[in-house]
Amino acid sequence: MSQEVKIFALSTCIHCKKAKEYLDQCGVKYTPVHVDWLTGEERNNTLAELKKYNPAASFPTILVGDRVIVGFRKDELDQALGIA
Repeated sequence: MSQEVKIFALSTCIHCKKAKEYLDQCGVKYTPVHVDWLTGEERNNTLAELKKYNPAASFPTILVGDRVIVGFRKDELDQALGIA
């Protein structure tokens, strides 16, 4: 899989944890961004980036290439990753 995968997450979010575990099980390399671990300008910039993809800024927000998946939706992830 050549698409870049990025997940905006909270360290305390069970849905975020399940999404990351699923990506790990599938062997998908991804970049996790734990928004609650960020502070100051880095946090503000990250939230602004997140809101471009998901104006509600809910978690997890997963980017697979140019596709945006809000929440842990296994079927949508499988389709976006080409493993369905």
